[in-house]
Amino acid sequence: MRGMSESIAVRCPACGRRHRYTAPSYPCACGAPVAPALDAHGAATAVTHRAWDEEWVGVRCAACGGESQWPRPELGCPCGTVLCVPVDRAGTARGGRASASRAPGRAAVPIRTALDAVTAAVLYLRELGHRDVRRADQRPTAGVGLAAHGIVAQVDPTVGPVSVRDVECLWLTGMADSARCVYFSLSGYAEEARARADRLGVPLFVLDPTGVPRPVNGPAVALDATAGRAE
Repeated sequence: MRGMSESIAVRCPACGRRHRYTAPSYPCACGAPVAPALDAHGAATAVTHRAWDEEWVGVRCAACGGESQWPRPELGCPCGTVLCVPVDRAGTARGGRASASRAPGRAAVPIRTALDAVTAAVLYLRELGHRDVRRADQRPTAGVGLAAHGIVAQVDPTVGPVSVRDVECLWLTGMADSARCVYFSLSGYAEEARARADRLGVPLFVLDPTGVPRPVNGPAVALDATAGRAE
């Protein structure tokens, strides 16, 4: 088990800039921090399209041996290119210290890409006690769907406000699964969407640039009060 997250040099294939990338640490269900194994000899590639099954990597905990799925490492270059950081898929995940940017009881992953937003939402759901967070079986009308026992969530990383239709579709999904639902957005919500969410009891959160989910309606404030209490 390593004492720190792994760091490698990453070169942008589009502009040639070189960056130092440190693998993020994620919390295993056992409580130990884990980080993906990076390939120091591999080359970063530009993300030109999104394939859902390729967005995730398995991360094995050195403490308990359990494996979880987390978003693959990505890095945003100032030239505008999103880089896929090479991962050593044959290696085991490294255990390490929890990220210093993550405050106790609060998920915080600086958001530079859409996958960062998904990571922040997953971390927050785990703070609510949902250790079995996974990709939802059905894709939502917008954004990324997540699910765990008793809860469904939607993460919208786009620049536009969430519409009332998106809120209603998430609520209907939760009703069909007999599960609580929660929405995470980067850009906020249309006024009608917030009003409908209040009537339906759907918690709405906005992810700030540091990745901290901020409640923006009553149901979200009530849910946020329970974060970090579940074992």
